[in-house]
Amino acid sequence: MSWLNEVQTRIKRRNQILFAKNSEFLADLAGLIQEQNHRTMVLWAFEFADEAVQRLSERYPDEKRLETAVSISKDWSAGKVKMPIAQRAILQAHAVAKEIDSLEDRALCHAIGQACGVVHTKGHALGFPFYELTAIIRHYGVPECKKIVEERKQQYIDRVFYWKEHYKDYLYEWADFMIED
Repeated sequence: MSWLNEVQTRIKRRNQILFAKNSEFLADLAGLIQEQNHRTMVLWAFEFADEAVQRLSERYPDEKRLETAVSISKDWSAGKVKMPIAQRAILQAHAVAKEIDSLEDRALCHAIGQACGVVHTKGHALGFPFYELTAIIRHYGVPECKKIVEERKQQYIDRVFYWKEHYKDYLYEWADFMIED
């Protein structure tokens, strides 16, 4: 079954997330993520989270919880705040989704929350594409989204390789737990 058919099935079932953990379409990305160190994936996640925050801030200029979640998560990765503080901020990013009517924007809020959670474990990294690709599909519809989704997936892969080669160039401080990989 093609990934587009899987998505259509999930839409018919009214699933919130249009990609499953065992998605064949994202299997190569999932494998690549598992091979990376924690810092690589945190930098990757922050890059995409910053993009998503920017998009949403254009539509919701008074909403600051998404930006705050990313900022506090960056502080967490640097050892400047502890997990409970970051966790509260991340939960607030997810809470924004419950206050928005747009399915596309809800998915982006959850994508940001997942990206911030990568500081805790790189296992959250795949959550960003699950939600952001869902947002893209909600925006463009099926089958119009096909090329855009496939291009975005390739961008995820390209940026993993970029951060794999450049994570040591990151000039900011890392918390001790971020260096233990």
